[in-house]
Amino acid sequence: MYHSALWSTPSSTNGRDSEAMYNETITQSSDAKPKEVNKCNQLELKGLESIAPLVRSVEETPEPISTEVRGTIPTWIRGSLLRNGPGKFEFGNQHYNHWFDGMAMLHQFKIEDGKVTYRSRFLQSDAYKKNSARDRIMVSEFGTVAMPDPCKNFFMRFLSRFEIPEATDNASVSFVKYKGDCFVSTETNYMYRVDPESLETRDKVDWTKFIAVNTATAHPHTEPDGTTYNMGNSYGRKGALYNIIKVPPKKNNPEETLEGAEVLCSIVPVDKARPSYFHSFAMSENYVVFIEQPIKMDPLKIITAKKRGESICEGFYWDPKQDTVFHLVDKHTGQTNSVKFHTKALSVFHQINAYEEDGFLMLDMCCSDNGVALNNYLIQNLRKSGKALDQVYNTMYKAFPRRFVLPLNVTNDTPTGVNLNTRPTSSATSFKTAKDKVVCQFEALHGEDLYEYGGLEFPQINYSKFNTRPYRYFYGCGFRHLVGDSILKIDLEGKKVEVWYQKGLFPSEPVFVPSPDAVEEDDGVILSVVVTPTEVKVMGRYIALYRI
Repeated sequence: MYHSALWSTPSSTNGRDSEAMYNETITQSSDAKPKEVNKCNQLELKGLESIAPLVRSVEETPEPISTEVRGTIPTWIRGSLLRNGPGKFEFGNQHYNHWFDGMAMLHQFKIEDGKVTYRSRFLQSDAYKKNSARDRIMVSEFGTVAMPDPCKNFFMRFLSRFEIPEATDNASVSFVKYKGDCFVSTETNYMYRVDPESLETRDKVDWTKFIAVNTATAHPHTEPDGTTYNMGNSYGRKGALYNIIKVPPKKNNPEETLEGAEVLCSIVPVDKARPSYFHSFAMSENYVVFIEQPIKMDPLKIITAKKRGESICEGFYWDPKQDTVFHLVDKHTGQTNSVKFHTKALSVFHQINAYEEDGFLMLDMCCSDNGVALNNYLIQNLRKSGKALDQVYNTMYKAFPRRFVLPLNVTNDTPTGVNLNTRPTSSATSFKTAKDKVVCQFEALHGEDLYEYGGLEFPQINYSKFNTRPYRYFYGCGFRHLVGDSILKIDLEGKKVEVWYQKGLFPSEPVFVPSPDAVEEDDGVILSVVVTPTEVKVMGRYIALYRI
């Protein structure tokens, strides 16, 4: 659930600038249901280990501490593995309701000369400081509504229920990079610039001060030259818009943050009054791909939630009657492709990769056939044990890697009723059904054995070398629990899976770091932070798996 980045400091002997360098690792349609839907639902487990000890508040460790290294870390690995996620779940006698609500804690695993040190700090957001000052929840989060301050008189408490809730600045989702600087981000309009060496909080940054958006994702994509793309919603009198954001690669002065950012394109939702929720997006060499999924938001319900004493998450819902629609936007011109690609209702939180080849765009994602996953991560669910925990897990829809093949040369003369995917190695289909409409069916990017591991999420690739390009390998977490319990490597040649698993250990999303002399795509190491609920004194483990 933590999201990461690798911040590397090159050696001064390699002829490169000694300034810290940041390498971000990001971190269909026929009526017949894919086989994996039923198989996924048949995966029932009993006797799951309680992970309640992992869902508790911890103290920060601002000064670096030494760790015990077992085995050998390759000498060429030098830098810091940065992680971001919730670290505090209550203030006073008030408790948060959702995993996303916990206060952001920043973690650093600094690797140098085969040794590892650890430190952590709470992000000094306004939300954290206000909550700490009053020792109560003062700022509403995704699943928790801040109740009126009892210190106010009755009239002021009454009026506070009618205030439009201010967006939280609790940036607990990921580390991101803009113009060479390190930021932590959430999914509102706020980010914080932080020092990757000390983890100290620097500047609060508000997207709305630079461009006309009200939100931005915590999963941007970066070009080799440093140009960064993101997406965000905007809301106005005429309804909502989805916006493609472009941020230039360099600063004109050291204090700059998002200066020069622009909205490259705005996409009109299928339903302006109820836009779709999106956690991320895909990018190929020439296109940004926006996935408009039927996880819907009711903006009116969201902004009036506090009045009703409800949390923001009550304004999100799954509408399985709606299609999922893929929108293609040219990165160079900002023009939206008039052809819309439709598939059945599915939910997507993370993409694997997207690339263009032979007139097609391959869109690879981790998909689920249900959109209620947000509810799975209520704190009360994560702290359950015994049969109650088993029941939560066994009713979850798992995510599986899938490929959609989108033809890029559809015209008015393109025939209907013919599969436009002419790639002999792909079983995905694409049928033109009307003007500017193509209906797609996916190809599963896995074999039968992936069902045994509960699907795959938090996918990662060799991003610096193979993002937007044809690739062979990807990595992720297997889910035989509510959280990842294994690290998986999938080879697309034969769709074979390799597994790292140890009972009672729960790894974070894998981060692939290529070897400096790599010849093969998978020549490198996987970094992951592994935690265990059974060894209370061990708050985390670092593992480096060579050529998993």
